Amino acid sequence: MAMQSGFIKRIRDIMRMDAGINGDAQRIEQMVWMLFLKVYDAKEDDWELNEDNYESIIPEDLRWRNWAKADENGHAMTGDKLLSFVNNTLFPVLKGNDVKESEKVLYEGIQVTPDTPIKKAIVKSTFEDANNYMKDGILLRQVINIIDEIDFTEYEERHAFGSIYESFLKDLQSAGNSGEYYTPRAVTDFVVKVTKPRLGERVADFACGTGGFLVSALNELYEESLKSNENKEIYNNTVYGVEKKALPHILCVTNMLLHDIDNPEIIHGNTLETDYKEYRKMEKFDLVLMNPPYGGNEKDSVKANFPMELRSSETADLFMDIIMFRLKKDGRCGIILPDGFLFGTDNAKVNIKKKLLEEFNLHTVIRMPHSVFAPYTSITTNILFFDNTQPTEETWFYRLDMPEGYKNFSKTKPMKLEHFAPALEWWDNREEIEVDGFPKAKKYTVDEIAANGYNIDLCGFPHEEEEILDPMDLINQYQEKRASLNAEIDHVLEKITSMLGGN
Repeated sequence: MAMQSGFIKRIRDIMRMDAGINGDAQRIEQMVWMLFLKVYDAKEDDWELNEDNYESIIPEDLRWRNWAKADENGHAMTGDKLLSFVNNTLFPVLKGNDVKESEKVLYEGIQVTPDTPIKKAIVKSTFEDANNYMKDGILLRQVINIIDEIDFTEYEERHAFGSIYESFLKDLQSAGNSGEYYTPRAVTDFVVKVTKPRLGERVADFACGTGGFLVSALNELYEESLKSNENKEIYNNTVYGVEKKALPHILCVTNMLLHDIDNPEIIHGNTLETDYKEYRKMEKFDLVLMNPPYGGNEKDSVKANFPMELRSSETADLFMDIIMFRLKKDGRCGIILPDGFLFGTDNAKVNIKKKLLEEFNLHTVIRMPHSVFAPYTSITTNILFFDNTQPTEETWFYRLDMPEGYKNFSKTKPMKLEHFAPALEWWDNREEIEVDGFPKAKKYTVDEIAANGYNIDLCGFPHEEEEILDPMDLINQYQEKRASLNAEIDHVLEKITSMLGGN
């Protein structure tokens, strides 16, 4: 196998010598545009073999095989020439801009129309906001050579690289704000196991980050997809994702290509910028799996896209609105939400929960232990499971306790799928559980929830020990809580201003 151990470390060590790379987030963004082009080039080999008259959307000279690889004599573009090519030819063309010499067009920028196949259109959308940060062409050549060692045309090597790519994505958790794009794989795998995607269903994530939920769903369906060409075609059209930010978008698209999705329908955009009335005309989905961003505060023009009674200042609340608009009849959803959604009492949160219970079947809430998303955030989160079958009659709450021997999860001691074993065992054999006089698992009727003011902060963690945090983690926790409180305050002030006749 050409792929060598220490792949990420070798590249990191080279990039640390380059003056243009500043921190993990830039290193990851730098690495991933090269990985994308390398993987895409391998996929194009397949498409050329299996399709008549396949033509690449990338000009011939700009395809990975024709500039990144060394020739038969071992010669390859390097130094200032390579740097100039990447900055002044490759990137402009892939972003859709012509490259000219005087008035002569040397290369036309790639163009995308509504008729352009997804597998071609992704090149332009992937590079729209991508950047080359490296300033040393010799070091850039060294990184390219390491990436080119991997033979993505070989099935076994492509899939073996999946574990390296996963560790690569985990690095995001310690890369500043980039951590918000990565959901621990144990969490996505658990949600997929209990929502049970089926081949032929369309699976969506409207804030997909690096594609963790979509990958877990694809892994569940992969063996079935190998049984026939028809199944492979169905599998290829399983997932739909939207991601607002450039770095996770390119990471997600590359992730889909690595998982044999030839047409990765991963949109680079903001789901929240669509008026809710448009959703009546748009596709609805069989299964929605999400860990939406929370603690954010959307601008007024975004909030105006939602009905007044559901118009929240909290980003995660708005994604709940979208899911309820875009879930098919009999469709299912698993979504991660912070504690604030459960106990929130402002009008919008209450109205969203009321709509959820009156129009959908919220059958299960799993209370997760703290630090699942450490070190990115210390906010305690929950997984809500509901379907579009009937109004809620009763909801089960189950508290997943910290595993024995753990005080906190961390980068070196992350949450694992095995830690969900008690919840998986309970899932199919539900019973009420009480520990030390407090409920660990309990069923509540919708009338009881309504009488409680739609506060669904139930079966929580009554005996949690005080957590001693690192000073910077403590500061981050306070900032997150302040952002959440500010969002609620803004919402109240908006209502008061409106009642007083203000704008």
